[in-house]
Amino acid sequence: MTGVRKGLAKVEVALRWDPSPAGAPANDLDIVAAVYGAADPHGTPVQLVHFGSRSPDGTITLNRDSHTGQGFGFDEVMTVELHRMSPDKGRVVIGVVIQNAGGAAGGGTGGAKTFADVAGTGFRIREGHTDLAQGDFAGVPGATAATVAEFTRDASGAWSFDVRLEGFDADPEEFTRAMGGIR
Repeated sequence: MTGVRKGLAKVEVALRWDPSPAGAPANDLDIVAAVYGAADPHGTPVQLVHFGSRSPDGTITLNRDSHTGQGFGFDEVMTVELHRMSPDKGRVVIGVVIQNAGGAAGGGTGGAKTFADVAGTGFRIREGHTDLAQGDFAGVPGATAATVAEFTRDASGAWSFDVRLEGFDADPEEFTRAMGGIR
């Protein structure tokens, strides 16, 4: 994984994972983007973008969504157009949450799935054809959700990027409330 890069405009966040073994509940991972206001960069998100939602201003879009991890390459892809965000937006945190259709959180039996339960996980963050970061979730095996990146706007208006792999043991709703907190 790599560190900080300044002056970003349009980035792509991609997520991959392997399908569940035959007969097991599907592995469903989702990319989540939380946008925070410049006046309160660690408070409540002013926008939350994930499967089934989009940013009102069209600056964050989910281009590909998988519920199973089947296919080649990356299963989910989100585009974040930082250069188009209004000046009152000062921070964007990107996370990944495991949806638990077969676990306790999803109404079935058994415990919630963690990253240790999902094979072949990985993420890539790029601008154009330049990879800014690549990684996996091996560092947070017991987590049910994790942040992967943080984009912050400085006083001049330039966006910078930092890898932020931090695991959470939370359901999707709890995760979206906690993912942007001060670390």
